[in-house]
Amino acid sequence: MREKVVEVRGLKKSFGDLDVLTGVDLDLYKGENVVVLGKSGTGKSVLIKIMVGLLTQDEGIMNVLGDEVSNLTAKQLNDLRLKIGFSFQASALYDSMTVRENLEFPLVRNVKGLSKAEKNKMVEEVLDAVGLLQTINQMPSELSGGQRKRIGIARTLILKPEIMLYDEPTAGLDPITCSDINNLINEVRENFNTSSIIITHDLTCAKDTGDRVAVLLDGVFGAEGKFEEVFNNPQDQRVKSFYDYNFIV
Repeated sequence: MREKVVEVRGLKKSFGDLDVLTGVDLDLYKGENVVVLGKSGTGKSVLIKIMVGLLTQDEGIMNVLGDEVSNLTAKQLNDLRLKIGFSFQASALYDSMTVRENLEFPLVRNVKGLSKAEKNKMVEEVLDAVGLLQTINQMPSELSGGQRKRIGIARTLILKPEIMLYDEPTAGLDPITCSDINNLINEVRENFNTSSIIITHDLTCAKDTGDRVAVLLDGVFGAEGKFEEVFNNPQDQRVKSFYDYNFIV
């Protein structure tokens, strides 16, 4: 039996009169990439914010690595977050730090007693994994958008997370760079043995990276399965219109 690393059941979240999630069910298995698709404002990012304890659900279960997130103490939540890598849409690099300093920052905050040589080895390892070892002494302002995205992923990987959360990983990138990022997401899964949830509205990203895709419609998953199963003959007109709205290479 496959090991389940995330289990979501009956998840609901509202903001005032706005019902964002109205009963979400989702499983993520060890070593799997699951893509959550949806138009802007459908609650994709709300889902992963609940997953890391940045928001709390109104109803339902959010079980991550065996723990109900909403029941964790502050220390337990911090410990859980160290096992989850969060790749932000805007990369979230510190502009005043070099690439090396950006990657050392989570080590300094979370891993005590590392020597300078050990930190350097860990930094070089993840930079090499994303193909950007040559940028180690550069500033973020000197990097392209795709390079900053890769460095952001490298900084997340340096703590060896069990789960990766990608928030719109290809947003704002040209098609060639998007393809490179999609390939990197798959390489990360293979090389770092991660399980991943990829939040996107980019169907090419979904097709290239997802073992399964789940389409978020009106606060619930309206369709779920392999990409071809979901989109080759969609039963829901909203799924078809979402497909038609996007361009598949």
